Amino acid sequence: MTLQSMTGFARVEGSSGRYRWAWELRSVNGKGLDIRSRLPQGHEHLEADLRRLLGAGLSRGNLQVGLTVTVSENRVEAVLNRDALDAVLALRETLGPELVDPAPMRLDSLLSIRGLVDLREATDDAEAIAARDADILGGLSAAADAMVAMRQSEGVALGRILSDHISRIEELASQIEADPARRPEEIGRRLEAQVASLMDGAAGLDRDRLHQEIALLATKADLREEIDRLKAHVIAARDLIAAGGPIGRKLDFLAQEFNREANTICSKSTSVAVTAAGIELKVVIDQFREQVQNLE
Repeated sequence: MTLQSMTGFARVEGSSGRYRWAWELRSVNGKGLDIRSRLPQGHEHLEADLRRLLGAGLSRGNLQVGLTVTVSENRVEAVLNRDALDAVLALRETLGPELVDPAPMRLDSLLSIRGLVDLREATDDAEAIAARDADILGGLSAAADAMVAMRQSEGVALGRILSDHISRIEELASQIEADPARRPEEIGRRLEAQVASLMDGAAGLDRDRLHQEIALLATKADLREEIDRLKAHVIAARDLIAAGGPIGRKLDFLAQEFNREANTICSKSTSVAVTAAGIELKVVIDQFREQVQNLE
């Protein structure tokens, strides 16, 4: 499976019969899949199909979905009010004997009678509406595919950036591991030198107890566990990126674990070089996590 960014855009236009339609989709970062749609009046029944189609290919992101529908050909139909016509004819029959030289009723005369004939836009039958809706939903499917393709393209680029960050984290972990200042014997030597300066003129101090404290401090200052966990997180992150799919949440968790180990390294460091590497490690991890926020 490929990686997907959560940002994307797509626009698809088309026509169906006398209708023209256009879909516009925009996607940005989000904790879950949040779909907000704007459908024109009379097309609200497409909402369920809209969510089904978009949910099939997307798992995270805030989506803005808009549909516009216009009529390219207006048709007008005349609707006759039969009751009104019957009333007019009945009145003419009733008044017929009283009318002087009654002329035949003309169409223009009938049309001038208010409420007798109503001119309105023609409506489509159920079959035509079903065909229109099918074409519009087909356009939505095409727009969703186009946006997924864009998100996947950005996801590939994100994958390369994240892999570079992971490699840098691995390099810094190895640099910290190889630093001679973090060896227990070196830590002990520095602590002993510091204690020796304290011992001058302080004959009452217990030397054996001091050596025990030195050993304890040296143990606490050892970074072996933190380095091992960093290396394990590097392997896990690479495996996730190689597997692909919606891994943004998992990588965000790993970023937190990376940061926890970096903080511990900086707090336990007794070396300027190790502290400097730890600070750079935190910077790289922050950059890594920032890019992870864009990933599905």
